[in-house]
Amino acid sequence: MYLSGRERKMLEYLLEAQGAVTIKTIADRLDVSERTVQRDLSNVEQMLFDYNLELNKQSGVGLQISGLATDKNHLLAEITETSWSEFTPEERQAILLSTLLETDEPVKLFALAANLHVTTATVSHDLDQLENKLTNHKLHLIRRRGYGIRIEGREADKRAAISSLIAEHVNTSDMVSFLKQRTQAPKMNAISDRLLGLVNPEKLSIIEQRVSQARDKLRYDLADSAYIGLVVHLALAIERLQKGDTIEFDQKYLHEISQTSEYTIAKRLIHDLEKDLDMTIPNDEIGYITMHLMGAKLRVDQHYVIEDSSFDVAYQAKEIIEHVSNRLGKDLTYNITLLNDLVAHLKPSIYRLKKGLTISNPMLAEITRDYNALFKIVQEAVGEVFPDLTFPDDEIAYLVLHFAAILLHDETDASMRALVICSSGIGTAKMLATKLKQQIPEIKQVENQSLFDLERTETDDYDIVVSTIPLDDMANDYILTSPMLTKPEADKVKRAIRKRKATVPQKPTTQTKWENEQSDSRQKLEMIQAYSAAILEVLKSLEVKHFSGNMSLDALLQEACEQLAANGVIQNPENVRRSLIDRQAKSGLGIPGSYLALYHTRTDDVKRPSFTVYALNQPLIVNSMAGTDMTMNTLLVMLAPADADQELLETLSYLSSLIIEEESIQALESGDINRIEQHLSKHFYKWLNENFT
Repeated sequence: MYLSGRERKMLEYLLEAQGAVTIKTIADRLDVSERTVQRDLSNVEQMLFDYNLELNKQSGVGLQISGLATDKNHLLAEITETSWSEFTPEERQAILLSTLLETDEPVKLFALAANLHVTTATVSHDLDQLENKLTNHKLHLIRRRGYGIRIEGREADKRAAISSLIAEHVNTSDMVSFLKQRTQAPKMNAISDRLLGLVNPEKLSIIEQRVSQARDKLRYDLADSAYIGLVVHLALAIERLQKGDTIEFDQKYLHEISQTSEYTIAKRLIHDLEKDLDMTIPNDEIGYITMHLMGAKLRVDQHYVIEDSSFDVAYQAKEIIEHVSNRLGKDLTYNITLLNDLVAHLKPSIYRLKKGLTISNPMLAEITRDYNALFKIVQEAVGEVFPDLTFPDDEIAYLVLHFAAILLHDETDASMRALVICSSGIGTAKMLATKLKQQIPEIKQVENQSLFDLERTETDDYDIVVSTIPLDDMANDYILTSPMLTKPEADKVKRAIRKRKATVPQKPTTQTKWENEQSDSRQKLEMIQAYSAAILEVLKSLEVKHFSGNMSLDALLQEACEQLAANGVIQNPENVRRSLIDRQAKSGLGIPGSYLALYHTRTDDVKRPSFTVYALNQPLIVNSMAGTDMTMNTLLVMLAPADADQELLETLSYLSSLIIEEESIQALESGDINRIEQHLSKHFYKWLNENFT
């Protein structure tokens, strides 16, 4: 039976839905009117009938396909595997774009029309629609009679456009499935097949293995979407290099980033691929891979505020929180979790935007719909804090999730443990975790994992598994939801929780319960001990030094490093001084609204953590985090060893965020060691109790 492209998309959506969906939801998804959906349903129902399935229509609830799972899978497989002659306008435009991006030669209009089995007028209309999308990628569509159609622009922008196209149209779980299986391609729809035809499957498998090895060397983890994006980027780069399309990277900036750990990892990755694929890859490619690694979204919370440019980002994040707090009439400025999460997200976001890297947010429409007022407030705050940087709506939406997760937080007394599988990053996972806790009181603990971690995860340890992406291997042992957790989805989770409670023992034996409590208590005590030791190590390192006389900043840092070396805190004082100076060159270190400046670094020359306050008799002019000159009379020097453990990094991260607070500024500017130590001890004690006991 013949189905139009729109009817096919409708049928796929209904078959993959976990519950009932409204006509309005389908209409919004397909970008058509509700009347059009109702008109197409008769053909869809006939197709269902042929496969022993039925379309249930419930007033006020929506549409849902009923029947055997085997029949549903059979129909879905038929739809997926059939080579459809008609595409939706969105699919047609994606194919046009991929065709034009793949070739450097002009393509005739009639050839494009023949390939898609449509008229030249239809293709012309599609090309009109594509022009804005190409402009967003800094590309231009050349259309001349007798010449043909061609996309013109930098090679880097063409690659970015192809990567974006694949990310937009190829299902994340399908890509993960393919990468995990290495050689056996998953069943995909026609549009996915066409787009993935742009890369060689065998090369993709080799590249994925090398990227996996590189991933293990990073000191932080990558979001699944960032991991896949890097694999696809490399695959496209290899294909286009072999066609003669080379890319150019700014050599001055390449030299600047060549000292980073990400550059070292990228260089090794490219070297390994050269051997695997028996080809020469230009050094410019190392620069772009380094940018991917430095600009990738973090999948889990990381605490690297001590490093690189994170501290000035923390100041900017604090300004955003203050703005949002004022607009909402709710004080969020003392929420350290929110501050750390925003820093973890903003640092790579700012990097991406400055370097022209793009990111898409698949939940943009839902976030702007459900959190419209908050979206506008966050957008306004970002505009004020970053006047010279344009944040697209996709980036704003991710920031909104962080605020929404905090605003919706509701402590509940519950007993169930949930595992959330989510591939989009910190904000998405936290949003879903918060919604689960808020709407299902029985859920007490929520942990997040990625698809790549699922194979190593004991899912039986959890009472319920919730995923935002399909999990083929788990069959019916999980619940598929959107990150926004709609009411029907929440109801489905509640039913599963009730079923779980009815099938597992509700009360463990006294002996088992005691053993569990003993085990949990021991782990908690060990964690408290580790963080207490880190806090005490930082507090014991605290010193206040008073410098008199007129000294330059360079001389001041030299004197400070020599004293630290004499005390056994560092070795090679000149290396540490140079590292502090290099850090200053990246961005301002002065804290606006104060007379403080924080100089910090983490290197192999630091033997133990150190926090020193230098009170100056003669103030100096330094560059502030806001990019303006300011007066400094108190220099803060924070140092950490390169091999510092996680507990110490988190402690220094908290100290970094604490320094920005008004009360801390006053204590530090006083130059009174007793007052400073008392202030820091009080806040460390509070932080320890709130987070680790």
